[in-house]
Amino acid sequence: MFESIFLPLIAVAAFITVVGLLSQGKLDFLTNKLNVNDTGQLKTIQIGDVNISVEVANTNEARSKGLSNRTSLKENNGMVFIFGENTKPTFWMKDTKIPLDIIWINDNKIVLINKNVEPEPNTNDVDLKRYPAPSEIDYVLEVNAGFSDKNNITAGSTVQRLSDL
Repeated sequence: MFESIFLPLIAVAAFITVVGLLSQGKLDFLTNKLNVNDTGQLKTIQIGDVNISVEVANTNEARSKGLSNRTSLKENNGMVFIFGENTKPTFWMKDTKIPLDIIWINDNKIVLINKNVEPEPNTNDVDLKRYPAPSEIDYVLEVNAGFSDKNNITAGSTVQRLSDL
């Protein structure tokens, strides 16, 4: 009698707890370890002879979340943000825990790299540094800080396989 009543109640309580923790981002460390996007797939882009495995942020929600709350990013991995034409977004490091290179791309060419952008923990949103697009862009690529220098990636470099995203 006890088991037939309480086991289903315990299972429901556990389910509600897990869903609650997921919705609050308390279990993000699980998705951080997997390092995949919502579709569960990493895509590949190429700059010069460097292949980069990227998660794709192509919705407002995904672009808004970005790499926030990540505690690490694998080497040669990143996130690519897809924007429509004639877009000049502004980025910030809200809830970002790892330093990044922010790579601005238009027409498959890198137009600017904000290198070694540092997290700003315990900073009010209004005080966070803003990184505006230098011109109209199609994509933004975020990778670990130092990635651009390490791989000799500069403004003017061509990005390949963006059409596969």
